[in-house]
Amino acid sequence: MSLLRVDGLGVRYGGIEAVRGISLTVGEGELVSLIGANGAGKSSTLGAIGGLVTPAAGRIEYAGGNLLDLPAHARVSRGLALVPEGRGIFSRLTVLENLQMGAYCRHDNRAVADDLERMMALFPRLKERRRQLAGTLSGGEQQMVAMARALMSRPRLLLLDEPSMGLAPILVAQIFEIIQRIVSEGVALLLVEQNARQALSIASRAYVMESGQITLSGPAAELAADPRVRAAYLGE
Repeated sequence: MSLLRVDGLGVRYGGIEAVRGISLTVGEGELVSLIGANGAGKSSTLGAIGGLVTPAAGRIEYAGGNLLDLPAHARVSRGLALVPEGRGIFSRLTVLENLQMGAYCRHDNRAVADDLERMMALFPRLKERRRQLAGTLSGGEQQMVAMARALMSRPRLLLLDEPSMGLAPILVAQIFEIIQRIVSEGVALLLVEQNARQALSIASRAYVMESGQITLSGPAAELAADPRVRAAYLGE
């Protein structure tokens, strides 16, 4: 059974239909990529799954239950965490305080302390900056804060929206290495990413989204070899 199942999802903003009846799945411990051009509806899809956007149609099931009845904070408590586009960090809090906010729904204080140390090991740059205000960090460091904060909730499923946006190539490589490590530790991940080549290289399956609809899906390696994907998204 899939950990996440989305059926017939629709998202509207007034008269604009951003997402039109899409369906997708993510299995336990699986890395699935959702690629497409700007405005394709990818972020709206993640927002609906994470509880930040109210769907106009469709059903979202997670771990066998209906997510649509749960507000966003309750979805975090159920093990679903979203790292939004633009990171959404608390700029006037320190790095450490941002990570502590990620564990707000937890009450296992000793385990939270252990997870803080684990995040510092996973993101060594954050250990150096732990007392620094998050708003003064570089873009790459802020992306690390956003990811570490989400992981502090101990998610079963992580929704990651455009993690490489605005980053230098060396930092993009670091972020994707960390993504692979997160998945290797058993966390399922739904990745929205404009860098289609990178996204397809690490995913097991992928979906291509155009104008609010999913137009192609399948094993990531097969999509990377598809002439339509190569022409539209891989610059070939």
